[in-house]
Amino acid sequence: MARERAAGGLRAVVETARHALRSGLGRAVPALARVNQVEGFDCPGCAWPEDPKRPHLEFCENGAKAVAHEATHKRVDRDFFSRWTRSKLLSQSGQWLEGQGRLVEPMVRRPGSDRFEPISWDRALARAGEVLRSLGEPDQAIFYTSGRTSNEAAFLYQLFVRAFGTNNLPDCSNLCHESSGTGLTGTLGIGKGTVGLDDFEVADLVLVVGQNPGSNHPRMLTTLQQAARRGCRIVSINPLREPGIARFKHPKEPLGMLGRGTALAERFVRVRVGGDVALLKGVMRELLRLDEADGDVIDHAFIREHTEGYEAFRDALLALDEDTLARDAGVSRDEIRELAEIYARAERTIVCWAMGITQHRHGVANVQELSNLLLLRGNVGRPGAGPCPVRGHSNVQGDRTMGIYEKPSGAFLDALGAEFGFEPPRRHGTSTIEAVEAMAEGRASVFVGLGGNFAAATPDTPRVEEALGRCSLAVHVATTLNRTHLVAGEETLLLPCLARSERDVRHGGAQFVTCENSMAVVQRSEGRLDPAGPELRSEPAIVAGLARAALPADTRVDWEGLSADYDRVRDAISRVIPGFERFNERVREPGGFVLPRPPRERRFDTPSGRAHFVVAPLPELDVREGELLMTTVRTHDQFNTTVYSLDDRYRGIRGDRRVVLLHADDLRDLGIAEGELVDLESRFGETRRQAPGFRARAYDVPRGCAVTYFPEANPLVPLEAFDAESKTPAYKSVPIRIRPRAAGDA
Repeated sequence: MARERAAGGLRAVVETARHALRSGLGRAVPALARVNQVEGFDCPGCAWPEDPKRPHLEFCENGAKAVAHEATHKRVDRDFFSRWTRSKLLSQSGQWLEGQGRLVEPMVRRPGSDRFEPISWDRALARAGEVLRSLGEPDQAIFYTSGRTSNEAAFLYQLFVRAFGTNNLPDCSNLCHESSGTGLTGTLGIGKGTVGLDDFEVADLVLVVGQNPGSNHPRMLTTLQQAARRGCRIVSINPLREPGIARFKHPKEPLGMLGRGTALAERFVRVRVGGDVALLKGVMRELLRLDEADGDVIDHAFIREHTEGYEAFRDALLALDEDTLARDAGVSRDEIRELAEIYARAERTIVCWAMGITQHRHGVANVQELSNLLLLRGNVGRPGAGPCPVRGHSNVQGDRTMGIYEKPSGAFLDALGAEFGFEPPRRHGTSTIEAVEAMAEGRASVFVGLGGNFAAATPDTPRVEEALGRCSLAVHVATTLNRTHLVAGEETLLLPCLARSERDVRHGGAQFVTCENSMAVVQRSEGRLDPAGPELRSEPAIVAGLARAALPADTRVDWEGLSADYDRVRDAISRVIPGFERFNERVREPGGFVLPRPPRERRFDTPSGRAHFVVAPLPELDVREGELLMTTVRTHDQFNTTVYSLDDRYRGIRGDRRVVLLHADDLRDLGIAEGELVDLESRFGETRRQAPGFRARAYDVPRGCAVTYFPEANPLVPLEAFDAESKTPAYKSVPIRIRPRAAGDA
């Protein structure tokens, strides 16, 4: 299978049509016509913002796959479970499980049983409430949240959990962009990016760092194409030269699809895995040298007026050895110098990044070095410049804004308690990693998942599945079946919910929800498809049902009223969360509204009121002789843990996800032939983890590095390997050894 030379194009159109046809034109096509439209629903895929001009058919290939996936005509019901025991289902792949279709009625697997069987909504909710009320203390329950959850459902969920008495609210942000939030809060005083789509219209330079937009945020390519066509320079900093950032053939431009497409990145800086801090320090050290030469590179006026810590930061940079920085970055000193010169010549620079930056043991340091880079030239708080962390799930940023956080601020808890007449718990709860530890040690015995595929998304898969299996009860609110539903809990409840694309009618009439995208824009989302089954309930209704079942009857919260009329939820949000004043009025305006981002006005919510330069040490990657540093990536044909096919079209890999990509010279030095079956072994300290049966493939990977797919390689990622500040797992920097399979191994 040949590698693609450009993203998009005719092949993307064909793949979109194929997935729509497979799901049934009667549901998929009407849904695609409404996705990302003012009178439609927000794409359940990535969180890239919608074009304010809203062109017709505002979706990408991967968004179409996500919509078709939830609009499928296939159903997982009592007949399905009568044919499939839990044991048989566990032998199937995650792709097969999710491909069986939509869950359409509540199901229960009772203790000791190998089968799921139907259960009424009333009995299911009552059982969940009974078990929750029987716990010795509220912290014995874990309440996980997926990034597809709406603002309204997330707000009700955290309200229920805190009224129950705990802050155990781990979410998928813990696994992906927690390093962004932690790092930016420490430097700029806000855990979000500061740019909007309009900034890309005037930027001179866009640095795309540790991100593969062609597969993970494809609608971003339209924005980059427009920027490139007007002369904006684009530089990719990534171990892989991804086709999705090289060229783009816009599917709406017939002539463009027939040609070579628009060139996007003009330069590819092939940093070694884990070498970002060294690269950025090298670039900034070179900026200091350039400033000494002509005095017009560092924005000294901005630094004096708006920042602190510059002198210590500068002195620490100048003390570093340039050759050491180049070696650790895996690039030449000339490349570092050229990148610094490109940045120095740009008046306005946007830095975009994703999980190639955040999922390291030094993820926060990566983010803060990017912030340092922007601060040096005053690229915060002016048009066409600023940080742009690109979220990989449609409302993961909104979930955090709504209070899905294990470490809530006192101000938020004060406002929440005043609004609903109770005293929220103050003790910090568990992050995702801490939640696994609590379940493994028996300190938590109930797991409630509002969406997501916890077992597949988290690192150290066998240990996580064992921890989930120790729970007495697992409650899953979901649209499709996944492996977490099979491994979690001695007793399991499956509660099927409406999908984003489906009509939500409650007692108060037709409802809509809201989402927050990567650029802090809050917009309405209203599904229009008929629900996949008559028993489906909305996420807000299910959360309210759980709350009524688990909380004392004398609670002052009107759960029934809130879940019947989402305007009432938004009214409460407007009184609890700053920035949401007149929520119901403003979100009904076309395009929604933008939440405050003080750094855009050069206001920094830090203790000093200034942006901070941060001095971070060079990471010690602890790679021993004979080891390579492994990073995990997603394929083009998947969304997070949902795998649509076994192909990775842009990278030219077909029909196999258990592959390891290596430099041809590393293959030779290891004595491994192209296509040979190998076993992978990771190391954390002296502890080893094995993942058998990967096929070695030669690829243009930096020497000493290895690339595998998420989540297949997750068993190799140690639960203990995470950033100390953000607790984000280090999926992107795992020392491994590669061993040929012994003769006779299966």
